[in-house]
Amino acid sequence: MDSVSLSEVTVMRRTHLGFMHSFTQPFSGVTISPKFCHSKVVGSRAISSSVSSTKSQYVYGESLAATADSDYKMNGLTLKNRISSVKERLLLDAFDDEYGGVVVDHGRLPSSPTVFTSMLQSSLSDWRRKVKLGKKGVWLKLPVEQSELVPVAVKQGFEYHHAEKGYVMLTYWIPEEEPCMLPGNASHQVGVGGFVLNQYKEVLVVQEKYCTSSNTGLWKLPTGFINESEEIFSGAVREVKEETGVDTDFLEVIAFRHAHNVAFEKSDLFFICMLKPLSDKIIIDNLEIKAAKWMPLVEFVEQPMIKGDKMFKRVIEICEARLRHRYCGLSPHRLVSAFDGRPSSLYYNVVDDDDPSHSNCTAEFY
Repeated sequence: MDSVSLSEVTVMRRTHLGFMHSFTQPFSGVTISPKFCHSKVVGSRAISSSVSSTKSQYVYGESLAATADSDYKMNGLTLKNRISSVKERLLLDAFDDEYGGVVVDHGRLPSSPTVFTSMLQSSLSDWRRKVKLGKKGVWLKLPVEQSELVPVAVKQGFEYHHAEKGYVMLTYWIPEEEPCMLPGNASHQVGVGGFVLNQYKEVLVVQEKYCTSSNTGLWKLPTGFINESEEIFSGAVREVKEETGVDTDFLEVIAFRHAHNVAFEKSDLFFICMLKPLSDKIIIDNLEIKAAKWMPLVEFVEQPMIKGDKMFKRVIEICEARLRHRYCGLSPHRLVSAFDGRPSSLYYNVVDDDDPSHSNCTAEFY
């Protein structure tokens, strides 16, 4: 019976009954051959102390008969095939991703941490044997309802990748001699600021209700973060509307700033957007905004905090240059890429020398 190890039989016997539904009789009252029951168990290993020469035995209530070629029969099926089938059910359900990695099916995880431990260990052993076939990275998504499985996975060598409200994502890199090639978590947050100028050369500004002591009393542009799956241009319009109640049209991206080690040690992209006002009535968001108003551009620029900030001063200079048509920003153009077949926004501006009116550089802001 060289096709079946005693450790495999022992692990099968100790596994949750739910994985044994194909066996026809319960454990109680079953005659077990000494060949299978007289063993010393150490962890997940079984060491046999005696070998029975009985030719007809019972395992889990099913008849086990020796065949001429030393294989064993269990109710008409070879034990070798039956053990192989059971071993498959001891592995976590998973599928291959497009890069040759393994993605565990989080919808079919066992509820018991004990069973999960056994299945995860068996699965890791199976995946390690498949390294030569390209199986290197493992993705394990654990729903918040099964958060008790997280310590089990971490103990087996999984590392945190990222977390959302409903789950935590963990990863495991199999080849120890190779650097991990799994992509990291999102590295940036994206913010927008709306530069809205009316026909009276007044800029729409706000005072935030919660700010640092150094920014107390500062009148600034409406700003905020882009939501998930939101475009830069629509996010800028939304933020201005939420904070001030003013409706606007997006015109172009004037400039953007790239900073590092900001919130949660992530990098930050901040886009300054030119917007055209469609209304002038201000209705502030009382949760975030202390006050809002239309402020003469000259007065806005003369604020000490603005004059003393070289970068923001340059932003204002760029905006003023745009008003005089001496500078042109970037406008979004919806295009479909052959790489993924999805529409996306490409920001650019091309000036047609034969017909300058084709450029957004001639657009007015009010």
